[in-house]
Amino acid sequence: MLQKFFKNKSISKKLKLRLKNTITDKTLTYASETWTLTKRSRKQLNIFERKVYRRILRPVYDNEKENWRILTNKEMYASVEKPTIIETIRLNRLRWFGHVQRMEGNRIPQRGIIYEFGNNKIER
Repeated sequence: MLQKFFKNKSISKKLKLRLKNTITDKTLTYASETWTLTKRSRKQLNIFERKVYRRILRPVYDNEKENWRILTNKEMYASVEKPTIIETIRLNRLRWFGHVQRMEGNRIPQRGIIYEFGNNKIER
């Protein structure tokens, strides 16, 4: 469904990026606070994000070389001016950790971070 929308040339890039941010990113990062990001999962998320951006931003015409070219990753992220999906997930995890740290000690998430095993206290 969204692929056809992102490929449509009559819809502005601004609207496509807004929809990507509201639909795709929110769905993709749902409950990301609890994820364990492995190297493989980070790579797959980055690939997915770049594919979506390439579909939205499309090739650009290079006047110097007089041909069409695909934007580099740096150019893509600079034109979007938004943190990557990995950075967003890390910020969400940090926000959640701060929230848990402010909780009372008897709450379950707080007990999951600091667990007393016998006389030894294990902090995660």
